Order: sequence, then structure tokens, then C-alpha cells
Amino acid sequence: MLKVVHLNTYDGNGGAGRGCMRLNRALLSQNIDSKIVVHYKFGKNPLIRTFNSNLIQKSYTAATIILERLLAKRYLKPLQRTPFSFAWFGHSVIHHPDVKNADIIHLHWINHGFLDPKHIAEIAKLNKPVVWTFHDSNAFTGGCHVRYTCDHYKRQCGNCPLLIHASDNDISHQIWKQKHKAYEVLDFAIAAPSSWMQASVKMSSLMQGRNVHQIPNTLETDIFKPADKKQAKEKTGLPTDKFIFLSGFMPSRKDLHKGTQYLLESMELLKQRLGAAADNIELVVFGNRGIEGVPDFPFKTSFLGTINNDEQLAQYYAAADAFLIPSLEDNLPYTVMESLACGTPVIAFTTGGIPDMVQHEYNGYLATYRSAESFADGMEWVIKHPDSAQVQQQARQTVIDTFSEEIVAKKHITLYESLLNNKGAGGADV
Repeated sequence: MLKVVHLNTYDGNGGAGRGCMRLNRALLSQNIDSKIVVHYKFGKNPLIRTFNSNLIQKSYTAATIILERLLAKRYLKPLQRTPFSFAWFGHSVIHHPDVKNADIIHLHWINHGFLDPKHIAEIAKLNKPVVWTFHDSNAFTGGCHVRYTCDHYKRQCGNCPLLIHASDNDISHQIWKQKHKAYEVLDFAIAAPSSWMQASVKMSSLMQGRNVHQIPNTLETDIFKPADKKQAKEKTGLPTDKFIFLSGFMPSRKDLHKGTQYLLESMELLKQRLGAAADNIELVVFGNRGIEGVPDFPFKTSFLGTINNDEQLAQYYAAADAFLIPSLEDNLPYTVMESLACGTPVIAFTTGGIPDMVQHEYNGYLATYRSAESFADGMEWVIKHPDSAQVQQQARQTVIDTFSEEIVAKKHITLYESLLNNKGAGGADV
């Protein structure tokens, strides 16, 4: 039986953690011996292992995570909100029994003091095939996780716009050199969840000559599934006579990555267009930890807070008439996939990997990038669509055809087997 070990910083915390756990479940369903080992374990799932076997080790790990964030303030510009990881701390993984016994080592999100360049290179000592899923851009940049319009990763970074003291040889360039040295030692196949990520990797100076395989993330289609809209609204306590827009956490107007300001502007435009009919619209937001600092929306808005139960979250997706995601850069965001799986169309900007999931005016609406007016057009399109049932069915079918557990698991298995059969550096294309 093929043995795969997945390495991730956290157990289910964030999109990468969820992606890792969902892939693990999908592989298990295909009779693959798949295991997860994490740097810092929050939950109590006994099937997820950790490199910290005692309280002292766990406390040290937590301290390095916190310390990295504190030290980062000395280098990053004030009020800088773009995620950036330094390479100050690391952890050896090659002596863990699950890593030693695996046929395939599959890396996921490995920041926050987990695998620094030195310990990435150390994995080469095991002489095992390695797959690395790039859940964001950090692996091929000098530190940032989100690039926006910066193209320094195409060269060797340096002169980083996020740093207080930027120069040709600033810390972003130094991190680039550390990664370059490590990648010369360790050969690995790259899995890019979206076509946007695949194209970005191919343009990266750190990844020249490597094969990049586009293999999407997956999710539990037996949990995230459609339900009768009226019944779902009644079950979740939402008004059955209102058009419900659902959206994820938006911290403030100043938040850049999630594009909150564009959602606010587009909803204000929509209210003006609808006139009296605007009273039939409500917004529901999940993922907020509190209501302090949240913006004032032009429509009646309910804040659900963090929803940790997937069945409950799926009910809200199924109850909503459309999902709004104004994100300005995302790889293959799970909120989009989850919404579509529940038969709920998505309104989003044309950015990142979102067009891999949302097909314009088929299962949702792709608005012009950074255009609040275009985003408002999308909301108006879904409100006035003459056949909402068809759009809902097409949303669900998109996920079944492309992102179901069986399909995604088999694509990974094909890549694993190609690596084990030595069909060329980085594995055969899948």
C-alpha cells in the first residue's frame, strides 16, 4: 500500500490546513495509507500527529511562532498587512517515524517556524520523492505570501516594498538566496491548486526548470451540498422572503487582501440602483470574531461569528441566494468552492484562481478587477436572473465534475506513482 505523509504547520487552521486534511481524507477513501504530521497541533484528533511529543517542545514551538511575529516588526513597514514570513526558526522532520516510513513526503504550508530552508534541504537525506503544494506564493518569493502587483519574485527579490530598509541585498533577497540554496539540494514536484498559481510559479526565478502540476484542492461534497433554499433559511433562522447575500470575514475598510472597501462601495451602488426594492436584500457575514471595527453596510447585516462546524456552515451556504467574495488575490479559495458545492452562485473579482471555479454568468459572475461598479453588476445579475434554479444546479455540477474527492485524489495518486516510477524529474504531467 502506498504510504504518504503530509506535513503542515497547523491542523486545519486556515485554508492550507483544511486543504491538507481534506486531501488526506480523499486519499484514505482511495485506500492510500495517508497520514498528517503538524508543527503545532490545536485540536485533539488522534489521527493527526505532531512533532512536539511533550509540553516543553510544544511551548518552545509556540514561543518561536510568537517571537517571529514580534521580531518581524523591526523589519516590516508599520501597518503593513501583507503576510510575510522570515526564515529564522526551523524544525528537523527527518527522524519522525511517519516521515521515515513514508513512500511520499507531501509538504503543504510550512511557515511560522516550521521548515526553514536549512531543514527543507535536510529532507533530501531521506532520498524519498517529495511533493509540495503551493497554497500561497511564499515558497517562491523572498518572504511575502501575497504578491499583488510586485514582480520582484521573477528576479531575485530585493528592494522589497514591504520592508523598512529596502535594498538590493535586503532581507527579502537574503531569504531568496537561502531558499535557492535549499532547492538546489532538494528535488520536489510542485502541485499548484490553480492555473494562476501554476503560471506564477513558472515565472518565478526560484522555480526555473521545475515541473509544475495543476491539481486543485478538494472538499467534502457529502457535507457541502445543496438544500431547499426555503427550508435552509428556516433552519438557519434567516428570513424566507428576503434575498440573502452571504460573505466571509471582512475586518475593516483598510484591509487590502480581502477587498472590503470594494464590497462596501458596490453594495452602496446596488442600493441606489434598486431603490425601494433594496429592502428585500440582507447580508449575512460569517467568520468575524466580534463586531468591533466591522464596517457599516448599506443593507441589514447579520454577523454570525466563527463557525467551526462544517455541517452548520454548509446550511448557511445552502440557505444563501449568492456568495460574495471581493478578494483581490487568492489561490483557490475554499469559500468559493464550498458555496458552489452547496449550489449557491458566487460573485467575485476576476483574480487569482477564482476563474478556475467561477464561470462567468454560468455558475456566478466574474467582475472586472477592482471595479465596484462591475461587482454591483454581478449582484444585480444574480438578483434578476430568470432561472436561478439552473444557475444553482450548474454551481453544484462544477464542483462534482472538477473538485470532488475521487477526482482530486486520483490526480495526486497519479503524480505520486509517476515519481516512484522515476518518470522524469518532478514527475509526469497530470
